[in-house]
Amino acid sequence: MKELLDKISSYNLFNILLPGVLFAVLAEAFTPYSFIQENIIVGAFIYYFIGLVVGRFGSLIIEPLLKKIKILKFSDYKDFISACNKDPKIDTLSETNNMYRTFCSVFVLLLLLKLYAFIESLLPVLKEYKLYILISLFLIMFIYSYKKQTGYINKRIKSTKG
Repeated sequence: MKELLDKISSYNLFNILLPGVLFAVLAEAFTPYSFIQENIIVGAFIYYFIGLVVGRFGSLIIEPLLKKIKILKFSDYKDFISACNKDPKIDTLSETNNMYRTFCSVFVLLLLLKLYAFIESLLPVLKEYKLYILISLFLIMFIYSYKKQTGYINKRIKSTKG
């Protein structure tokens, strides 16, 4: 277990696990849904997955929305890569930046979960399809996450070619 904990990077801790735990605790307090796990090992994996979903939501929904309404403006990716090679602190700043985006995502998703609980109370038939809805949303989200990550990899490869 200690070896596993030693391998968890600060990015995984602050951008995935912590938001997953926070989401689970706040969902328990503010919605009728419970994600809290009794078994600490199972809990760590569940919270990590929740945090991963929260982070992907931030990357795919929150970030583009904030860019569209002109709250955010990003530098060109090639410039970002070049600047990271010259100033390693940019990676740390980017990690912190992603953490803020992920926390925004936690709170937006909590509001959406609360809204879903309200809609579910009005339309009880949704309870029957809740798992199918969730799996479908996860599938769509991870397909787009895969596409986005592949795009970043391709941009990095392209930037090494000059």
